Amino acid sequence: MMDKVFKGLRSVLYGFSVAAMSLMLVIIFSQVVTRYIFDWTPEWSEELSRFLFVWVVFLGSAVQFVPNHFKGTAVGNVLEIIINLSGYVFILILLVQGTRMTRVMTFQMAPGLDISMSWVYFVIPLSSVLMLLYLVKDTVRIIKSFSGPKE
Repeated sequence: MMDKVFKGLRSVLYGFSVAAMSLMLVIIFSQVVTRYIFDWTPEWSEELSRFLFVWVVFLGSAVQFVPNHFKGTAVGNVLEIIINLSGYVFILILLVQGTRMTRVMTFQMAPGLDISMSWVYFVIPLSSVLMLLYLVKDTVRIIKSFSGPKE
Protein backbone atom coordinates (compact mmCIF):
# COMPACT_ATOMS: atom_id res chain seq x y z
CA MET A 1 0.00 0.00 0.00
CA MET A 2 2.69 2.49 1.03
CA ASP A 3 4.76 1.64 -2.04
CA LYS A 4 1.83 2.66 -4.24
CA VAL A 5 1.53 5.97 -2.35
CA PHE A 6 5.24 6.68 -2.78
CA LYS A 7 5.10 5.66 -6.44
CA GLY A 8 2.13 7.98 -6.99
CA LEU A 9 3.90 10.81 -5.15
CA ARG A 10 6.99 10.31 -7.28
CA SER A 11 4.87 10.40 -10.44
CA VAL A 12 3.17 13.65 -9.38
CA LEU A 13 6.50 15.29 -8.52
CA TYR A 14 8.04 14.09 -11.76
CA GLY A 15 5.07 15.37 -13.75
CA PHE A 16 5.25 18.76 -12.06
CA SER A 17 8.99 18.97 -12.76
CA VAL A 18 8.51 18.14 -16.44
CA ALA A 19 5.65 20.65 -16.76
CA ALA A 20 7.64 23.38 -14.98
CA MET A 21 10.72 22.77 -17.13
CA SER A 22 8.56 22.88 -20.26
CA LEU A 23 6.98 26.15 -19.14
CA MET A 24 10.45 27.55 -18.41
CA LEU A 25 11.56 26.60 -21.91
CA VAL A 26 8.57 28.34 -23.49
CA ILE A 27 8.99 31.47 -21.36
CA ILE A 28 12.72 31.80 -22.00
CA PHE A 29 12.31 31.13 -25.73
CA SER A 30 9.55 33.74 -26.01
CA GLN A 31 11.65 36.16 -23.98
CA VAL A 32 14.54 35.80 -26.42
CA VAL A 33 12.24 36.16 -29.43
CA THR A 34 10.49 39.27 -28.09
CA ARG A 35 13.81 40.81 -27.10
CA TYR A 36 15.38 40.44 -30.55
CA ILE A 37 12.31 41.00 -32.71
CA PHE A 38 10.35 43.61 -30.75
CA ASP A 39 13.14 44.99 -28.54
CA TRP A 40 10.89 44.37 -25.53
CA THR A 41 10.48 41.66 -22.92
CA PRO A 42 7.77 41.15 -20.32
CA GLU A 43 9.14 42.15 -16.94
CA TRP A 44 7.76 39.05 -15.25
CA SER A 45 9.26 36.47 -17.61
CA GLU A 46 12.78 36.29 -16.21
CA GLU A 47 11.50 36.24 -12.65
CA LEU A 48 8.95 33.48 -13.29
CA SER A 49 11.60 31.37 -15.03
CA ARG A 50 13.94 31.78 -12.08
CA PHE A 51 11.22 30.87 -9.56
CA LEU A 52 10.21 27.81 -11.59
CA PHE A 53 13.84 26.75 -11.70
CA VAL A 54 14.09 26.95 -7.90
CA TRP A 55 10.95 24.82 -7.53
CA VAL A 56 12.21 22.27 -10.07
CA VAL A 57 15.56 21.94 -8.27
CA PHE A 58 14.06 21.41 -4.83
CA LEU A 59 11.22 19.14 -5.89
CA GLY A 60 13.62 17.30 -8.18
CA SER A 61 15.81 16.70 -5.14
CA ALA A 62 12.87 15.02 -3.45
CA VAL A 63 12.14 12.95 -6.58
CA GLN A 64 15.77 11.83 -6.82
CA PHE A 65 16.10 11.13 -3.11
CA VAL A 66 16.90 7.44 -3.27
CA PRO A 67 18.87 6.18 -0.28
CA ASN A 68 21.75 3.78 -0.85
CA HIS A 69 21.20 0.06 -0.50
CA PHE A 70 24.25 -1.84 0.64
CA LYS A 71 23.97 -5.57 0.15
CA GLY A 72 23.12 -6.81 3.65
CA THR A 73 26.62 -6.96 5.09
CA ALA A 74 27.25 -5.85 8.67
CA VAL A 75 29.42 -2.97 7.46
CA GLY A 76 26.76 -2.05 4.90
CA ASN A 77 24.06 -1.94 7.59
CA VAL A 78 26.21 0.31 9.78
CA LEU A 79 26.94 2.58 6.81
CA GLU A 80 23.22 2.81 5.99
CA ILE A 81 22.43 3.81 9.58
CA ILE A 82 25.15 6.50 9.57
CA ILE A 83 24.00 7.80 6.19
CA ASN A 84 20.38 7.96 7.30
CA LEU A 85 21.26 9.71 10.57
CA SER A 86 23.26 12.26 8.59
CA GLY A 87 20.32 12.62 6.24
CA TYR A 88 17.95 13.30 9.15
CA VAL A 89 20.24 16.03 10.48
CA PHE A 90 20.58 17.71 7.09
CA ILE A 91 16.87 17.49 6.24
CA LEU A 92 15.78 18.75 9.67
CA ILE A 93 18.13 21.74 9.37
CA LEU A 94 16.75 22.41 5.88
CA LEU A 95 13.19 22.11 7.19
CA VAL A 96 13.69 24.43 10.16
CA GLN A 97 15.70 27.05 8.28
CA GLY A 98 13.45 26.85 5.22
CA THR A 99 10.38 27.40 7.39
CA ARG A 100 12.03 30.39 9.04
CA MET A 101 13.01 31.84 5.68
CA THR A 102 9.49 31.35 4.33
CA ARG A 103 8.05 33.24 7.30
CA VAL A 104 10.60 36.05 7.04
CA MET A 105 9.92 36.54 3.33
CA THR A 106 6.14 36.86 3.75
CA PHE A 107 6.20 40.64 3.46
CA GLN A 108 8.72 40.93 0.64
CA MET A 109 7.10 41.08 -2.78
CA ALA A 110 8.61 39.91 -6.07
CA PRO A 111 8.78 43.03 -8.26
CA GLY A 112 7.88 41.44 -11.59
CA LEU A 113 5.11 39.08 -10.51
CA ASP A 114 3.91 41.03 -7.47
CA ILE A 115 3.62 37.89 -5.34
CA SER A 116 4.97 37.26 -1.87
CA MET A 117 8.47 35.81 -1.88
CA SER A 118 7.25 33.28 0.68
CA TRP A 119 5.65 31.38 -2.25
CA VAL A 120 9.11 30.95 -3.74
CA TYR A 121 10.72 29.91 -0.45
CA PHE A 122 7.85 27.57 0.47
CA VAL A 123 9.40 24.88 -1.70
CA ILE A 124 12.27 24.46 0.81
CA PRO A 125 10.16 23.13 3.71
CA LEU A 126 7.90 21.28 1.25
CA SER A 127 10.78 19.40 -0.35
CA SER A 128 12.28 18.78 3.10
CA VAL A 129 9.09 17.05 4.23
CA LEU A 130 9.04 14.96 1.06
CA MET A 131 12.69 13.93 1.50
CA LEU A 132 11.95 13.14 5.14
CA LEU A 133 9.13 10.80 4.10
CA TYR A 134 11.45 8.91 1.76
CA LEU A 135 14.12 8.74 4.46
CA VAL A 136 11.66 7.37 7.03
CA LYS A 137 10.59 4.74 4.50
CA ASP A 138 14.22 3.72 4.03
CA THR A 139 14.83 3.65 7.79
CA VAL A 140 11.87 1.29 8.22
CA ARG A 141 13.42 -0.93 5.53
CA ILE A 142 16.73 -0.98 7.41
CA ILE A 143 15.05 -1.84 10.71
CA LYS A 144 13.11 -4.65 9.03
CA SER A 145 16.35 -6.02 7.57
CA PHE A 146 17.73 -6.40 11.11
CA SER A 147 14.67 -8.19 12.45
CA GLY A 148 13.48 -10.37 9.59
CA PRO A 149 14.46 -12.23 6.47
CA LYS A 150 16.04 -10.29 3.68
CA GLU A 151 13.76 -8.93 0.93
